Order: sequence, then C-alpha cells, then structure tokens
Amino acid sequence: MYGLIGRIVAHPGRRDELAAILAPGAGGMPGCLSYVVAEDPENTDALWITEVWTDQAAHRASLQLAAVQAAIARGRPLIAGFDNRVETTVLGGIGLPTA
Repeated sequence: MYGLIGRIVAHPGRRDELAAILAPGAGGMPGCLSYVVAEDPENTDALWITEVWTDQAAHRASLQLAAVQAAIARGRPLIAGFDNRVETTVLGGIGLPTA
C-alpha cells in the first residue's frame, strides 16, 4: 500500500474554508483506502492530509478524476503553500487490509 502525508498551509484565516473543500474528499476514488483531513493544533492556518492507497498508480490516477480536479481548482486560491510531504509504504492499520 502507498501512503502520503502532507501539510497544506492556507492563507491566513482561510483554513476552515479549505478544510470544507478537502474534508469530504472527492468520494468514489478507486484505490483510496483512507483519506483524512486534520487541523494542525500548532498552526491555525495548516491542515494535515493523510492518505492510504492500494498503490501509487491509484493515487496518480485519482488526480485525473473530474471531482478531484474541481476540488483542486476551488482550493488552490486558498493555499499559501505546502511545507511537508512524506511518501510511505503502509504496512497496515485499523480499517486497512493487511499488506
């Protein structure tokens, strides 16, 4: 399984607006096993996104989905930057299939 953990920093005061776009996820993303949006308790403008996919190809393919493209277009103006991004090999966890 392929994992991705990243922190997105919104423009000042825009985190909640960005979270509202990202938190529902795009729904129906083939290969997506987990997609979590969380507030950063130490930075009032930052969100952490934690994703688990069947594989990296499924993640790449999701970026071409119309719903994902629409969410990116709506969210992009709210984003000040990306300051952390880590790719992982997921071994398992609650709610995930065994590797």
